Amino acid sequence: MHWSALLTCVLTLSLMKQVSCSEIVNGKYGETVEIPCKNGRDNPQAVIMAKWKYGSGNILVKQAGQNASLLEDVKYKNRASIKEDFSLVITQVTMDDQKTFTCMVVVGEDILENTVQLLIYKAPSQPKITKEATVMEIGKLTTLAQCLTTGANPAANITWFKNKTPLMPDETAIKITTVVDVDSETGLSTTTSKLDYAAVKEDIDAQFTCRVQHIGSAEMESAAVNLTVIYPTEKVTLQVMSQGPFKEGDNVTLKCTADGNPPPKSYSFYIKGEKKTVENANTYTLAHLTRASTGEIKCSLVDDEDMTALAFITVDYLDVFLDTTGKVSKKLGESFETVLNVSASGKHQISWRKGNYKLDNHPPKFDNLKYSDAGVYECVVSMAGLQKTRTFELIVEGRPVIKNLIKKRSDESMTKVLRCEAEGSPKPTVEWSVNGTNVAETAYVDGKITYSITIVPKVNLTVSCTVSNVLGSDIKSINVSTLVDDVTMDKREDQKDEYSDQMALAVGIVVGLVLATLAIGLAYWLYLKKFRQGTWKTGEKEDGSAEESKKLEENQSQKTDV
Repeated sequence: MHWSALLTCVLTLSLMKQVSCSEIVNGKYGETVEIPCKNGRDNPQAVIMAKWKYGSGNILVKQAGQNASLLEDVKYKNRASIKEDFSLVITQVTMDDQKTFTCMVVVGEDILENTVQLLIYKAPSQPKITKEATVMEIGKLTTLAQCLTTGANPAANITWFKNKTPLMPDETAIKITTVVDVDSETGLSTTTSKLDYAAVKEDIDAQFTCRVQHIGSAEMESAAVNLTVIYPTEKVTLQVMSQGPFKEGDNVTLKCTADGNPPPKSYSFYIKGEKKTVENANTYTLAHLTRASTGEIKCSLVDDEDMTALAFITVDYLDVFLDTTGKVSKKLGESFETVLNVSASGKHQISWRKGNYKLDNHPPKFDNLKYSDAGVYECVVSMAGLQKTRTFELIVEGRPVIKNLIKKRSDESMTKVLRCEAEGSPKPTVEWSVNGTNVAETAYVDGKITYSITIVPKVNLTVSCTVSNVLGSDIKSINVSTLVDDVTMDKREDQKDEYSDQMALAVGIVVGLVLATLAIGLAYWLYLKKFRQGTWKTGEKEDGSAEESKKLEENQSQKTDV
């Protein structure tokens, strides 16, 4: 038994003071329903006759062993039938079939009746939004939309939601009006709910829906209503869209926004007091910033210049001035100094390098230039995304000078190698006074270079090395003997070395003997010294014993006299 029908029955019985309620059968609109005959089911073999009726109308009658026959009500022709257990079957039920049916049964001499109430249910249609508002002003109670659902029995309920949260009427900002209409032909209900709503700014992205609840179906939700809420501008905001820090030459995009809806289509930007108006846009780009661009920027509404917003940008700059550039030539031994000036908007770092070597962070200064001071100098000044580099090449020049001219006999062949070590800048060239083989030179580094030549001297000769550049020349000579003379000289050197070794040995022996004699003499002297000291002490002891003997004798004599 359905709860609402049961409640109706209880209330009716309470008013009419009846003892029992009719049985209730639920049926779905348009489908087939079976209404039981309780008395006929209890003992169908004993039933002589059964008849179904409602109110004052008769539907069917059936006698035992015979087919059922339709009585005067033509509304149930071809729709009503009686089963073997005397249940009433009705097809394609409508709202007209929602009534109380009576089953009358003749059993022997008794006539029994029982009533059955048929309730018809019809699920509502999917909810539909109508009369949807397109624009709403904040704070003004306006019809937002209507929600409609049709073809229901009983009537459906409608609830409004905002962002999935139920709306509760307060008659000030939220007002909900619900109307239920019953179709006179079908008997089905149409429920219409109207929502009047006072929008706020936060509703600009809100979604409103209506939801239908019915006992005959699951809840159904409508499509969402998206509001267009309009309200005037109360605040203007200016944004610097580009990422700082900014340096000279950068571009900066400014964006002006207003909190009104719809937003303004045009804005005015003020750059250093100069007004720039943009149409159908809210951005303005400052191109090729300079240090003069540093300062305050303002934007406003075109039709209300008192509603403004401010921003401040800072443009960093870095100027580097080095009084030495390109190639600088100096003479060996001269002084040299370069001056660096830096103008910057903030703290900066300075680094100096010479080739691959890091120098002190100050400009190079030399009081006495050397060849090793020559090279490419690089100064790097950096600050917050800015970096500038300055370079110059220092050239130290000097006439060539031969530092050393040496000869060496090869260990594995009968040749001699001459080496001429020189300094000078530009790089000096060499000229030998003899012809030879394996003429070579070392790398020219810091103004130094070594030239070498291999010769086979057949006679004693003098070899000259001449080095020269655009600033002058230098020459040195060396005597080179034949290989035979070298062998003779080697023998003499060996004899001389042997004689020297013998002399060194003799001197060593003499020195050893002298040291040994001195050691013996020192030991003897110490012995004599110690011996004399021992004799003196012995003498003292002997003198003391004599005096004591003399005193004893005198005492003995005195005793005798007495």
